[in-house]
Amino acid sequence: MALINLNHTDDAYDACPARSVQQETAVGAGAQILLLALLGTAIGMGTAGWLTGLAFAFASWAVLSRALHRSRLPSFGPANRVTLGRATLVGGVTALVADSFRGAPPVSLLVGLTAVALILDGVDGKVARRTGTSTPLGARFDMEVDAFLILVLSVYVALDLGPWVLLIGGMRYVFVAAARVWPWLTAPLPASTARKTVAALQGVLLLLAGAELLPRAGNAGVVAVALGLLVWSFGRDVRWLWRRSRIPAAPATAMRELVAQ
Repeated sequence: MALINLNHTDDAYDACPARSVQQETAVGAGAQILLLALLGTAIGMGTAGWLTGLAFAFASWAVLSRALHRSRLPSFGPANRVTLGRATLVGGVTALVADSFRGAPPVSLLVGLTAVALILDGVDGKVARRTGTSTPLGARFDMEVDAFLILVLSVYVALDLGPWVLLIGGMRYVFVAAARVWPWLTAPLPASTARKTVAALQGVLLLLAGAELLPRAGNAGVVAVALGLLVWSFGRDVRWLWRRSRIPAAPATAMRELVAQ
């Protein structure tokens, strides 16, 4: 009986952090709905904006909750809270872009939300490193929020410049789909400052094009630069992965002899 009670206590102890972590995702979903309500009141957002924003909030909550359940993190962590705040802003940008199909959105509001989301992109990583709370889940969460923001911005800019801009937002998702066909694309890449710089520039350049500060030709040039840099970055990484996949794996016996030496 004592053993049974002890196991029950341990289970309850394990359940408490999990419940606390899941509550944070619920708070994030609530913050997303609150932001949508504020946007709806401020600009009279239409049905498309509301539905898209609510779909984003629900999908984010569901996917993040499932990932947290699988990872069994003891706590959500300060860096993930920053990323969750960024995701809330991205949800607002998504709703505004969806609403723009029925009419021009308030550009200043869209630019403001996007700018804050981009600025915070450099904050969550620093917080994770300083607090020692870096996790694979946190890195993936940050990357997915970044990728979706770029996709949404490319949709918005494409409304003016044409569908070719969608190549920027879709390239990462095409890469992920291709990795299911060619598994060698899933190998880990070496750290690269150039890759990080190109990724960060995508949001900045798309925001500049969407801010209506330049003439249409200038916006097209800015986006073309962004696309060119992205093609170069992806091309370089794919080439590195392909060359790595051509290197034959060392035989197990040779590896054991090398370790023994």
